[in-house]
Amino acid sequence: METTDHIKSLAAEGQLLASAAQEAGTGAPVPTCPDWRVHDLLRHTGMVHRWATAFVAEGHTSYHPADGEPDLDGPELIGWFREGHDLLVDALGTAPAGLECWSFLPAPSPLAFWARRQAHETTIHRVDAESARGGRPSPVPAALAVDGIDELLLGLHARPESRVRTSAPRTLRVRATDFDACWTVHLSPQPPRAVRADEAPEEGPVDCELTASAEDLYLTLWNRLPLAAVTMTGDSEPARIWRENSGITWS
Repeated sequence: METTDHIKSLAAEGQLLASAAQEAGTGAPVPTCPDWRVHDLLRHTGMVHRWATAFVAEGHTSYHPADGEPDLDGPELIGWFREGHDLLVDALGTAPAGLECWSFLPAPSPLAFWARRQAHETTIHRVDAESARGGRPSPVPAALAVDGIDELLLGLHARPESRVRTSAPRTLRVRATDFDACWTVHLSPQPPRAVRADEAPEEGPVDCELTASAEDLYLTLWNRLPLAAVTMTGDSEPARIWRENSGITWS
């Protein structure tokens, strides 16, 4: 996906998130994040949006802490969220291609990093908001889901912070049924090492394989769908290790 595609996804997903939150009400529980209510979701995501905007709009070249979450609720909180989302979309859309600022994952440029990271941050939390609202969730396009799996496996969990580790080497394959995309994830005492098959084919045997649409794989790997949402073959232990240790929290 191109940076412009990520910005378009961010714009659409943020609007869906706000609409779902308004329909659910800010006091509604969030089934996909059992410790949260909708106001927690809006405060967190809105805070992250403003944090990202500061890097893009102000060009901070080193880590800059977020301002924290507001003590808002109800319509005022939803308005605050919408305003921050609009500011982020505008900052990314008007930033120069040569923008220099701090980022924390490999990317073609800082602008590409922030557009991609915030597109997926917002998509996953839009799913959370829709789980609170109930009813049919909005689809995740296959191309966006594949891009998100790439970011999760090759980026976020390649960092030293990943807790997905095993004492003995194990392998987990993730295969999309509606897109030419397949990943092999090597688990060990070190951070996971993932390889995408179309970049370096690895079609040998693995301990466990998860197969489903790109959307269902994306949401399952982000722990927004149960493992039962995908087809699992082989030893379930690598999938269990992922499920229990792959959560990414704000720090």
